[in-house]
Amino acid sequence: MTDDFQTKLRKLAELSVRFGLNIQPGQELFISAPTAALQLVRLISEEAYKAGATAVIPFFADDEITLAKFRSGSEAAIDHAPAWLFEALGAQLKTGKTARLAIAGDTPGLLADQDPGRVARASRAQSTASRPFLDAIVGNHTNWNIVPFVTPGWAAKVFADDAPDAAEARLWRHVFRATRVDQPDPVAAWRENFAELYRRRDALNAADFSALHFTGGGTDLTVGLAAGHRWIGGGMTRGAGIEYAPNLPTEEVFTMPDRNRTEGRAVFTKPAAIAGTIVEGLVVEFSDGKATRISADSGEEVARQYFTTDEGASRLGEVALVSNSSPIAASGTLFLNTLFDENAGCHIAFGNAYEMNLREGVKDKAAMNKSQIHHDCMIGHAALDVTGMDRQGRQVPVMRGGEFVI
Repeated sequence: MTDDFQTKLRKLAELSVRFGLNIQPGQELFISAPTAALQLVRLISEEAYKAGATAVIPFFADDEITLAKFRSGSEAAIDHAPAWLFEALGAQLKTGKTARLAIAGDTPGLLADQDPGRVARASRAQSTASRPFLDAIVGNHTNWNIVPFVTPGWAAKVFADDAPDAAEARLWRHVFRATRVDQPDPVAAWRENFAELYRRRDALNAADFSALHFTGGGTDLTVGLAAGHRWIGGGMTRGAGIEYAPNLPTEEVFTMPDRNRTEGRAVFTKPAAIAGTIVEGLVVEFSDGKATRISADSGEEVARQYFTTDEGASRLGEVALVSNSSPIAASGTLFLNTLFDENAGCHIAFGNAYEMNLREGVKDKAAMNKSQIHHDCMIGHAALDVTGMDRQGRQVPVMRGGEFVI
C-alpha cells in the first residue's frame, strides 16, 4: 500500500478512537473485526493505549470459519450460539468501564448458497443469544463506534468487474471520502456535518409530528410516530457528559415509530443484505403496523423467514430521514453494507426499537417495538416526498424530491 493510504488509514484509526469512541482513560476496549482488518485493529489499539485505555481485547470473524458451520456443522450447531459470551460482554459493557468498537467489512451474500432455512435458524439463535450485548449498546450504557474496513470479499461484490486490487483501491477511495478522512481536519468536518444534523433533529422535535407520509419511487407509506418520540442524529452523550459518535459515516436523523401504526406499501430502492444473503427487489405491504405481504425478486424466502423471527420482527422499530444529496448518495455507489447504504437515503428498520428515541419521563412505552432483530431497509429515492402530519391533522412538507425543506 502507498504512503498516502497508510496516512489515511492511521487518520481513520485516530478518528475512531478520539472522536468516534472518545475513549476515556481507564476504559478497556472490546473490538470485533474481520480477520482482514488486522492492520486497522493494530492502529486502533495503538491509538487507544495512547488515549489511556487499560486493555484492548480483539475478537475476530473469518469468512471460512463462518461457512464451515453451514458446510460441516450439525443441526445442533446451527441452532446454537454462545449465550454465555454475550451475557458476559453485556454485563461488562453496562458498567461503562469497557468501550465497544465494531469494524464493518463483511462479505455481502456470503451465505447466499446455503440452505435458507438453516441460515434463518442460525440467525435466530444468534439474535436471541446476543440480546444482552445489544441491549447494553443501544441502552447508551457505554461509548461505542462502528467504522469500515475494505475487505477483499466486500470490494469484489461492490466492484465485481474490476480486478481485485483495483476494486479494493476504488472502494477505499469511497470509504475515505465518506468518513471525511480525505479532508485536512476530519474532526472539524464531522463537527460541521453534525451541526446540520442537529438543526434537522431540532426542527423535527419541535414539530412533534403524529405521523410521516412517504410517497415516491413506488412507495406510499404512512408511518405513525410513537407518542413522546424523540429524533436523534449525529453524536450522542452518555454518563457524565461523555460525547461520542456511534456510526462513522452517518448522515441520518432517526426516531421511533408506533409499532401499530404503519400502513401502506414500501418499495425498497437498494438491495438488503439479510442473514448473509443479498435480497433484491424487496416490496413490503403493511396493515396495522405489521408486514402482511413480503415479496422480492431474489432472496424472498430468506426475507420472509427473517422478518418472522419473532412477533416484533414484522413491525418497525426505526424510521430515518437522509438527504438524497448526502455524500454517500452522491457517490452513486451501492455499497452492499448497511453502515453506508442506510446513509444514502431514507429508510425504515424492522424489529427492535431504541428506547433512546423516547423523551425522558415517557412512561407509556406500548408503542415501542421489541424484537431480537433490527434491520434497516432503504426507501430513499430522488423523487421521494416526506410529509409530516401534526396532531391537528395539518400537513407540513418535510422533504421534497429527496431533500429537506423543513
